[in-house]
Amino acid sequence: MDHAARLAAARAHFAARLAFETDVSDVHAALESGDPGFVLIDTRNREAWDQGHARGAIHLPKPDMPARIPAKFAAGTRFVVYCWGPGCNGATRAGLIISELGYEVQEMIGGFEYWAREGMPVDAVGADGVVVDATYPVDPLTAPRPVAGARIACDC
Repeated sequence: MDHAARLAAARAHFAARLAFETDVSDVHAALESGDPGFVLIDTRNREAWDQGHARGAIHLPKPDMPARIPAKFAAGTRFVVYCWGPGCNGATRAGLIISELGYEVQEMIGGFEYWAREGMPVDAVGADGVVVDATYPVDPLTAPRPVAGARIACDC
C-alpha cells in the first residue's frame, strides 16, 4: 500500500471509530446539557444494574432489545450503549442488535468501569428498591484530579 492509500485508510479508520464510539466524558457532558440527542442504555443484567449504573441511563438488557426498542422508541432515535468495561463486548453486541433494528447507535468506550472510575454520577438500587447515589471517587490513574473539589475533564 502506498503512502497516500495508507493515509486514506487511516482517515477512514479513525472517522469510523468516531462515528460509532464515544467516551464517558462526552456522554456525561451531553447528558448534563439537558438535551443529549440520544438515549443511554445499560445493557447489563439486573444484578449489575442494581449494583451501580450511569445516572441518566435506562436498563435494557440485550435479550429484551428486539421487542422493547421498536415498541418504545420512534424511528430516528439515537442510542449510546455500554456494558461493564473495555474487557467486555456486551456493548458491541448491543450496538449490532440496535443497528440491525434500524437505529443509529454508538458504543461508550470504557463502559461502566470508566464511568465510575472517572467519578461520573452513579446510581444504585438498594434492597428496598430505592435508588441511591453510589458515585465513586475519581481514580487518579484514569482522570485528572479534581481541583478544589470540582471535577475536570481530560479535555480530549
